[in-house]
Amino acid sequence: MDFTIREARKEDMGGVMALIHELASFEKEPNAVEVTEEDLIRDGFGERKQFHCFVAEKENQVVGIALIYPRYSTWKGPVVHLEDLIVAQEMRGSGLGSALLNEVVKYGHSLGVKRISWEVLDWNEPAIAFYEKKGAKVMRDWDVVQLNQSAIEKYMEDLAVSS
Repeated sequence: MDFTIREARKEDMGGVMALIHELASFEKEPNAVEVTEEDLIRDGFGERKQFHCFVAEKENQVVGIALIYPRYSTWKGPVVHLEDLIVAQEMRGSGLGSALLNEVVKYGHSLGVKRISWEVLDWNEPAIAFYEKKGAKVMRDWDVVQLNQSAIEKYMEDLAVSS
């Protein structure tokens, strides 16, 4: 292994941002990233810590991340959500993804969570195969539902009108 896995620090957030942008391009959404390095520093290391992050480092460069946060399941209790597991293009196939996922599972286990969950795009067959090989169940009968910021604003406007 020519990389190390460790907990992220504030000064890693520039490298984390670069990987977030790399993922957005890979997922065919290069202009969708709204979060900034400053947001990551505030939200990951500020008064109200909103996420936990592991980084993979090689030659003082961030080459992979696993960003997670707590959730609560009405069926299971405490769970962890893996927002993103990102491996730099040049490091894919090196075992780095497995090493990052290992850290996430160990962390979740140490917290006593009942489940670790995440999403994967249905066309990302290499990722799906990777996760299934690790014992994850890919639930193809569930759809992701979201309200983006403009939809939230519209919802609130509609609520105000109907009140």
